[in-house]
Amino acid sequence: MDVQVFWEAISAYNRQTAAVQAVLLTFLLGMTALSYAGKVRWAAKCALGVVHLFLAAVFFARYGRAPIQLFFALPLFLACGLLFLYECRHCRSDELARPDLPRTVLLILCLSYPLCSLLAGNAFPQMVTSIMPCPVVSFGIVVYSGYTRKNRLLLALLTLWGLTGIKSLLFHVYEDLILLLCGLYGARQLLLERRRS
Repeated sequence: MDVQVFWEAISAYNRQTAAVQAVLLTFLLGMTALSYAGKVRWAAKCALGVVHLFLAAVFFARYGRAPIQLFFALPLFLACGLLFLYECRHCRSDELARPDLPRTVLLILCLSYPLCSLLAGNAFPQMVTSIMPCPVVSFGIVVYSGYTRKNRLLLALLTLWGLTGIKSLLFHVYEDLILLLCGLYGARQLLLERRRS
């Protein structure tokens, strides 16, 4: 994928969806807070499902130009969104543990994605915002790994995207090193899940 095409798609997406992104970010953080507080355990899964489906339908289906976006990323985000909503419906009572030190550090990094993009020399609209594929998957890996029961397919799909953070050096998106860290954390969680079975 061409670097210029990559940044042009991001710029167009940010210019035309800034208000929707603000609403979705508020929704995502609010629902996650409800789950961490133990008030609505399934709320974070619901919000992550909605945001993944939004990214599939809007970021990739509408702004995606490269075959990898349409034939790899779009189906992956669609699958993650549907799996999160399935988990929300069928595993409503799963507890979301308070974040330990590694998850706390990763959550802070996930929330600092836009700041890291600015520090890397980017400016709106040509920058990474919170409601974009890499920050959302990073956040999803960290939050979902805190649930007592995990859908391994969902965690594997999130981790697969997380490990694509290696592309950060190719596209000069150095903030995506956060994605790579979260992908490695997801891979560790998958190994732990496998050992438990």
